[in-house]
Amino acid sequence: MTPCWTGLCPPPVARDQAYPQQQEPSVSQRTFRTQPEHNTYDVVIVGGAIMGSSVAWWLSQNVDFDGRILVIERDPSFEQCSTAHTNSCIRQQFSEPLNVKSSQFTLQFIKGLRTNMGGDERVENLSVQDFGYLYLADNHARAEELKAAQAMQSALGAGTRILTRDELAEAFPFYDLNDIILGSHGTKDEGYWDGGALFDWFRRKAIEAGVEYLSGDVTDVQTDGARATSVTLLDGTQIGCGHLVNAAGPRAALLSKMAGLDVPIEPRKRFTWVFSAANPLDRPLPLTVDPSGIHFRQDGPETYMVGAAPHDDVAVAPDDFHMDHSIWETHVWPHIATRIPQFEALKIVTEWAGHYAYNTLDQNAILGPHPDIENFQFINGFSGHGLQQAPAMGRGLAEIIAHGGYRSMDLSPFGYERIVTGTPFGESAVI
Repeated sequence: MTPCWTGLCPPPVARDQAYPQQQEPSVSQRTFRTQPEHNTYDVVIVGGAIMGSSVAWWLSQNVDFDGRILVIERDPSFEQCSTAHTNSCIRQQFSEPLNVKSSQFTLQFIKGLRTNMGGDERVENLSVQDFGYLYLADNHARAEELKAAQAMQSALGAGTRILTRDELAEAFPFYDLNDIILGSHGTKDEGYWDGGALFDWFRRKAIEAGVEYLSGDVTDVQTDGARATSVTLLDGTQIGCGHLVNAAGPRAALLSKMAGLDVPIEPRKRFTWVFSAANPLDRPLPLTVDPSGIHFRQDGPETYMVGAAPHDDVAVAPDDFHMDHSIWETHVWPHIATRIPQFEALKIVTEWAGHYAYNTLDQNAILGPHPDIENFQFINGFSGHGLQQAPAMGRGLAEIIAHGGYRSMDLSPFGYERIVTGTPFGESAVI
């Protein structure tokens, strides 16, 4: 199977009647300028993948904002962006209510995508392949964390449940559960969804609403001490800005440094494998978050997907996508074959490396203005759960730009102030 690396289509997964592919927008609508139409813009967004395009679309729909918007993307093919390498899943199993609510908004938004994008008949509503997430606890402290989180999730309307070891064995008899105390399982609205289609519609509809997309590489940011005033491109072009949005994903720290700012975000490599099993399971495999840190899930009727971090989880160059093949043999395969003995005989179908935009403070979003450079706006640091939060985060940042504050969901706990004070956002359910 050939993976899709463009970021303009779903991630590389096996599909058939059980996992139907959503209809996607025509690729003929991809439009990038090579020179800006204007010398200055009310909002300049650096990074055109799902976060930048979400902000652009929400701004273009805000009746209180009528300014010019420019999105600058260094790689119009989107081959190396995190959106292109995502496993495209959504969950409600977080430990912090604000993360649960953010994903719940995305669920509402994508299920009514056509209506939410103005009733455009070209737009298909999106669905979730509900294989669910399953967090496994192998110690009492972790078990108590899962119980507390599940109670909060349930109070917010999530379909999560706690299963004892015996209940896990009955529901999923293929697991080896000798070391497991209990699990937290999602029964609805958790699983795969077509994030690539949402990205393409955000971008396409933003362009149709007048947002300009420019192929260019930002090499410098000019400030007057209190505000970002302009950006300079590799070819020397200088573009003025009213607001500057950092949507540069794993390159967020590089852009921030151009403005003399520090942000604790770095590219961290993550590996994904898709494999077929000689002895497939007799029921769908939830996205299992194993105590080892490895996660694996159903990918098709007889194929499965597994993800893992490298042994040395450190910052890498933003263009480093080299696969460490040894990690499969020495770490990943032994763990999944122990947890699911039926996976002792399997065959890799495809594999790839991608990047988390990893927030080293607390692995959660940084959203909104910098306290010193007031028009330098962050939408960064999602550390692996950004795709499912893109609609809520894009809407929130658009509200800050248009209104000076949040109007729908209060996302202020994600603000930069916690970076200054070194106060982590308390999310513990990070994969």
